[in-house]
Order: sequence, then C-alpha cells, then structure tokens
Amino acid sequence: MKMSDVIADFIGEMLSDGGGVAELQRKSLADRFSCVPSQINYVIETRFTPEHGYLVESQRGGGGFIRIIRLLDDKQRTLLEAARGIGGRLSQNDAARLTRALVSAELLTQREGQLLLSACSDGALAEVDKTDRDRLRAAIYRCSVMGVATV
Repeated sequence: MKMSDVIADFIGEMLSDGGGVAELQRKSLADRFSCVPSQINYVIETRFTPEHGYLVESQRGGGGFIRIIRLLDDKQRTLLEAARGIGGRLSQNDAARLTRALVSAELLTQREGQLLLSACSDGALAEVDKTDRDRLRAAIYRCSVMGVATV
C-alpha cells in the first residue's frame, strides 16, 4: 500500500471516529508517518476535495491546524456523479429512463422524479425551439439533480 493511501485511510478513520470532522496538525501527522509535511498536503489536496465531498479549512502558524469536514453521504455523492454524467443534450425519453433508474435506486423519491420529469418535459419546454430543447433539458435536469443532492 502506498504511503498516500495509508495517510488517506488514517484521515478517513479520524473522520469516522469524529462524526465527519477531523482536526489534525500537518507536522504531527508527518512525524507519525515519517514523511514530509508536503506529503500530507498532497493527500489532502487530492483526496479530500469538495468534489469528493469534503471541506478543508486550515489555519497556519504555531497553533495551526487543518480541519476536514465530510459534506456528502454516498447518496448525495452518487446523485452528483449522475448529474455530472449528463452530457450536453438529453432527450425526453433518456430523462425518463434516467429518472426511473434514480427512483428505483432510491436516490430520488417518486415525487422528486415526477417533478423532475414535469420540469423537463416537452410541454414545459414548448416555448423553446425544438433544436434547443435537448440542450436546455440537460441543463435543467443536471441543475435539479444537483439541487436535490445538496439539500
């Protein structure tokens, strides 16, 4: 196992034990793993990012610390990944298929799925030129799923 993996696992355990919050000092963690502080920086900057569901706060100086906060649970993370996976265009049929899959996986409630499909329907987008509907539908769908994920 790579040193980065060991450090990331250790921080992950700290987050679990701390209820989703871990406070650490870069130097003491580097001493614990016999590495340079920049190795700790690397792990934090690559593994504990907002995209991975974490908020990192730091205070430099003698009593400085790094606080890592877990923001997202697995359901939220999966919804964000689904939203990011929507391309530049989304047909009404593809939106319906994706919504059924998200509801079946219990990532969306039945009501959320219905609202999402209604907002993305050809009827709701009737005022938009047909050539632009799939592009607009993709944007609406993406933003809506991201909104559900961050509530």
